[in-house]
Amino acid sequence: MAGGVGSRFWPISRNERPKQFLDILGTGRTFLQQTYDRFSHIVPEDHILVVTSETYRELVQKQLPQVLPENILCEPFRRNTAPCIAYATYKLWKKDPNATVVVAPSDHHITHEHLFAETIRNAMNYADGHDKLITLGIEPTRPETGYGYIQANVRNYESVGGDIFHSVKTFTEKPNRELAEVFIKSGEFLWNSGIFIWNLRTIRSELERWLPAVTDLFQRGQDLYDTPDEQRYIQQVYADCTSISIDYGVMEKTRCAWVLKAGFGWSDLGTWDSLYSHANKDEHRNFIHCEELMMDKISGSIVYSTEEGKLLAIKGLDNFMIINTDDVLMICPRDEVRFKNMLTDLAVYEKSKYQ
Repeated sequence: MAGGVGSRFWPISRNERPKQFLDILGTGRTFLQQTYDRFSHIVPEDHILVVTSETYRELVQKQLPQVLPENILCEPFRRNTAPCIAYATYKLWKKDPNATVVVAPSDHHITHEHLFAETIRNAMNYADGHDKLITLGIEPTRPETGYGYIQANVRNYESVGGDIFHSVKTFTEKPNRELAEVFIKSGEFLWNSGIFIWNLRTIRSELERWLPAVTDLFQRGQDLYDTPDEQRYIQQVYADCTSISIDYGVMEKTRCAWVLKAGFGWSDLGTWDSLYSHANKDEHRNFIHCEELMMDKISGSIVYSTEEGKLLAIKGLDNFMIINTDDVLMICPRDEVRFKNMLTDLAVYEKSKYQ
């Protein structure tokens, strides 16, 4: 899934080039490219589909030239994750109704990739023979309020090859800090990674049960997929389709939801704060991504600039964000919630002169 706008990473992530198409960590590969690399070691490369916005088709083709053109599924409008998954489900159904599928966001940060690959393979093997919708849960390390949580049923589980699969009790989307602390203490809750594994038969059945208004649209075009008429039909489908997430539309309602606690390192790096927590920092706890910089008495801060040849001179700031692009300079405390709300408003306001 590569169609989001990454608004919480404004002003680096912009409508014309959002977060998944950026190399924010300075690794030499964008998030999208890293995600592709990760899965190219798990499945044949011609089995990888990218669902993105029509706006980003050329970006995907440029960054992933090895992806078959017919494997780039372009959404004409943003309709959240359930229509995105429904589109891919019916497209794949025409190719192989017996397929097992992994659904993954394209902008996550993964460490211990050998363990990630092992976890995905084990989950795919399990999903192949079971009518279950599996999501990967991450053991929480702090009462994070920016992630969703999954409550595992500790009394209902299956052990397969050393992995423990639990049925899901509840999903909770981004709790407040007090509730997140309760979740952590209970020992039953995991972060929701947004990575799903299932077989096509099960996800199609559950989509049709819980979201018939969505699936009817995609099902009626079954014969048009992989034909010259596909994109014209999809344009019509998305114009008529409601916007709804797979979590709210299916996972919170189905009795088939199971969770596997994963042991690899994971972050969705959805905010500047999450980037700061994972990035390498200097002796004064600063994350620096800047070509030319003079600074003094700076600590616990983010200094990030995309302009080549521009000198930044900074003094006397603690726990600040200094984000510089060719048309925006943003300076604010890292923990200023009201400013972050304003930042999001700016990011989604597509008519703004800053976009």
